[in-house]
Amino acid sequence: MMLYITMFLEFFKVGLFSIGGGLATLPFLFDLTRKYDWFTAEELTNMIAVSESSPGPIGVNMATYAGVTTGGVIGGVISTLGLIIPSIIVILVISYFLEKFKENKTVKSLFYGLRAAVTGLLTLSVLTIFKQNFLTENAGSLFEMIDFKKLILFALLVFASLKFKKHPIVYIIAGAVCGILLGF
Repeated sequence: MMLYITMFLEFFKVGLFSIGGGLATLPFLFDLTRKYDWFTAEELTNMIAVSESSPGPIGVNMATYAGVTTGGVIGGVISTLGLIIPSIIVILVISYFLEKFKENKTVKSLFYGLRAAVTGLLTLSVLTIFKQNFLTENAGSLFEMIDFKKLILFALLVFASLKFKKHPIVYIIAGAVCGILLGF
């Protein structure tokens, strides 16, 4: 029972402070890997891949995935509720007050500052995911530290997505197929 209460409270905090959408949950989730033995950083990067390639909001998918792996189906429900309840509360409050104060200079400044904070959190998430996927910490030299196969696949997929402008699912499938064929 204590596990479920802790999971709810932790995911409630994630939901309350991860302003900017699902990807903004990543720094908080990486923090959970250090705080609890619910999942490792490597498992978290796998959760990101699963969450990004499945329907629905990434933050909710990740909370559900983390909850299920930690506390079964009940853990998934509790983690998901913990994540979404703050959003419901915040949106109700904001919608009530925003209409009255949307032209207020302080409110405009607040949103300007929030955008900068969210950009910083998202950048940190990208750098953390990059490190988890492309760098090995226990290597002798810089050359041994980099996983060149993954880095080349990453670069090719980024190039293809910028050049050909196909639907993201095309690149997700291409990455999965390459992973299988190349034995990542």
